[in-house]
Amino acid sequence: MIASYAPLNPTPRLLMGPGPSNVHPAVYRAMSAPLVGHLDPEFVALMEEVKQMLRDVMLTRNAMTFPVSGTGSAGMEFCCVNLIEPGDEALICVNGVFGTRMTDVAQRCGAQVANVKAPWGRIIEPADVAAALKGMKAPKLVGIVHAETSTGAWQPMEEISKIVHEHGALLLMDCVTSLGGCPVRVDDWQVDAAYSGTQKCLSCPPGLAPVTLGARALEKATKRKTKAQSWYLDVNLLASYWGQDRVYHHTAPVTMNYALREALRLVLEEGLEKRWARHERNHRALKAGLEAIGLKIASQEGHQLWQLNSVTIPAGVDDATVRKSLLNRYNIEIGGGLGELKGRTWRVGLMGESSREENVMLFLAALGNIFNDLGRQTDTGAALTAAGAVYRQPT
Repeated sequence: MIASYAPLNPTPRLLMGPGPSNVHPAVYRAMSAPLVGHLDPEFVALMEEVKQMLRDVMLTRNAMTFPVSGTGSAGMEFCCVNLIEPGDEALICVNGVFGTRMTDVAQRCGAQVANVKAPWGRIIEPADVAAALKGMKAPKLVGIVHAETSTGAWQPMEEISKIVHEHGALLLMDCVTSLGGCPVRVDDWQVDAAYSGTQKCLSCPPGLAPVTLGARALEKATKRKTKAQSWYLDVNLLASYWGQDRVYHHTAPVTMNYALREALRLVLEEGLEKRWARHERNHRALKAGLEAIGLKIASQEGHQLWQLNSVTIPAGVDDATVRKSLLNRYNIEIGGGLGELKGRTWRVGLMGESSREENVMLFLAALGNIFNDLGRQTDTGAALTAAGAVYRQPT
């Protein structure tokens, strides 16, 4: 006997974890639009719009800017398989989970990988990058995470970019968590290749990975001595589909491209500067509220992400108990720590549509209530007052 199943009916959640973030109703509406073929003239026109919108959001003029069909990790693989050949020397910066992942991907591409490491939650220092590059024979690529989702550390890029290019290497930047939430200036920082994801500050469902390749990176990819490790992610093949020829490569996820187009429209309608300022203000309010009840941001002072807040869990408080209570009682999702920070931090996301004043205040009130129920005396009013004081400041 075949079982019967009820219609899908997920519980609405306030997504305040490390991603995905909440999605604007206009994006949902776009996803319900009729399908067209992936070579239909209307979809081809949409592809051109998406490419230009991505250039505007990434602040680049790179022609090779488009969404890879896959999540942010596919963007990482896309860059590595196209820019690395077996035997190439690569320097990967590691101060969290995603630098570790980039190391693994680069090694799978046959790179001879060296690492520059920093304690989790701290940034990579330019002097350490310079020292590591001096010890390498012919470095081809330096990979670094701009916004480390596992720790909340926000990496400065300009000085490191200069050092990388002085050594003749390509600069690869992971901006999965930063794009749309804080400044990402691909051209100004002379980033050779960058990748992101749709589900964080762009507030689009997961499923696409915006990528961009500058002239130096594209030359490396097109003049390879060996074929890229991945047929699916080979830019030399994808360029014929996303370029003017429109040669069939794969069936693009049409509905996800609808969603990304609408999400990017909303980003540009709000304006990048205003969007960044909104994320900063909500971060400052959350931080003030947390400090009022004795909680601290775990990442390095002066380099704390606005959109991903890594909160130190107080002694005697159980990580999972609090997250479960937030989910079951208030429908609020936050993330637990990863790797070295597992059980030691909460990751509170204020990304895209989730980065709202009302969400900050609701989270602080809910957390205070849970602490009090657990026997940890907490002045919830003080947290709300401190956060409110930030919002009353002139913008």
